[in-house]
Amino acid sequence: MGFRLPRIVSAKQSLKRTPFSETTPVPKGHFAVYVGELDEKKRFVVPISFLKHSSFQNLLSQAEEEYGFNHPMGALTIPCCEEAFLDLIGSLQSS
Repeated sequence: MGFRLPRIVSAKQSLKRTPFSETTPVPKGHFAVYVGELDEKKRFVVPISFLKHSSFQNLLSQAEEEYGFNHPMGALTIPCCEEAFLDLIGSLQSS
């Protein structure tokens, strides 16, 4: 677990995370996603550039399979745990 900590910390620092009930405007060039399982979802604001990465596209495919176009949070919801999402985002930022 300790060997992944720097990547998780850098991912957390560079992403904007807000509580899912907050309706903070999303800056230009970014989009909001909800990540987590069951009632433990957190809102992240990520750069649009992540959409071109195949690993992020795989997450979107999983979201489509799980929710179709009816996302429970009213916005894009990604069905994975927060730690896995942060690991993925960390790897996208370093590439």
